Amino acid sequence: MATKRRKLGNPLALAVMALLSERPMHPYEIAQTLRQRGKEHSVKINFGSLYTVVQNLEKHGFVEVADVQRQGNRPERTLYGLTPAGHEEMLEWLADLVAVPAREFPLFETALSLIGVLTPDEVVSLLDERVAALDVHAAALRGALTKLYEQLPRLFVVETEYQLHMVEAQARWTRGLLREIADGTLTGVDAWRALRATGEVPAEWKRLEGVRIDIDVDTAADEEKTSSGATKEERPRNR
Repeated sequence: MATKRRKLGNPLALAVMALLSERPMHPYEIAQTLRQRGKEHSVKINFGSLYTVVQNLEKHGFVEVADVQRQGNRPERTLYGLTPAGHEEMLEWLADLVAVPAREFPLFETALSLIGVLTPDEVVSLLDERVAALDVHAAALRGALTKLYEQLPRLFVVETEYQLHMVEAQARWTRGLLREIADGTLTGVDAWRALRATGEVPAEWKRLEGVRIDIDVDTAADEEKTSSGATKEERPRNR
């Protein structure tokens, strides 16, 4: 099942709507609250563009001016609130993100797809460096989680748990790949070494030229759901 094409695709807009579902706020208060709750670790936040995000939400009818405040000689502060349309958009968007795995293009995946232009020895060294960095990151996340568990219900730290598990999983997989390249058990590594040493494409690789390998993962997933008898049920909405 594909996600709905939305008028706004910036996850920061979703974070703004989620905050405004609690109470009306002005953009500066939104920025402060996002910082206080540590959301910059889970949402790519450009605080300089926050006002633009709010304006775009207003343009599409998802937020509206709830109040204008003035205190003494300070400039007016415009408070924005979530509209019924914005509330519906927020719930549907979040439900899609939770339920439907999105096809993303991580930079590491891009690097892996092009890794053959380096030598195997270079890759071993670089992956070893990456694993060390991942281990440091994982240790920092474990330390942060220990402190967070002391202060907050687990509900509020599940995104940090997820980050830790993803870092640990990447480290385990990368260690395995590194080991296979280093000990020569990775399929194709000998041809790879020969290519980088001579500049000549190995004969077994030349046979692959012009062969299109097209795997449609989304179609395969749909077929798997159909064959297993899985059916899509309407997700409940919190009103």
